[in-house]
Amino acid sequence: MAHHKSAIKRIRQNENRRLQNRAVKTRMKTATKKLASAEKSGDIEALANELNRTKSVIDKAAKKGVIHKKTAARRKSRLARRINQLSAA
Repeated sequence: MAHHKSAIKRIRQNENRRLQNRAVKTRMKTATKKLASAEKSGDIEALANELNRTKSVIDKAAKKGVIHKKTAARRKSRLARRINQLSAA
């Protein structure tokens, strides 16, 4: 256990940040899963709306520093590519 006041405070801060980061990551994963379920339904318009929502959630996670901005770009790119292949078919 920490002995210094600053170390105790740092432990408290780290725990709060960990919980906040976990919430953001969970939100991101849920949005991705919703997109996958919309993909199975086959409705192109609903799929486009869900893709925009998912991109927004990923961007917010990157903005908050939960994921790196290049990781966010890669995830969005992969999702968009998958959706575009479906709409082209």
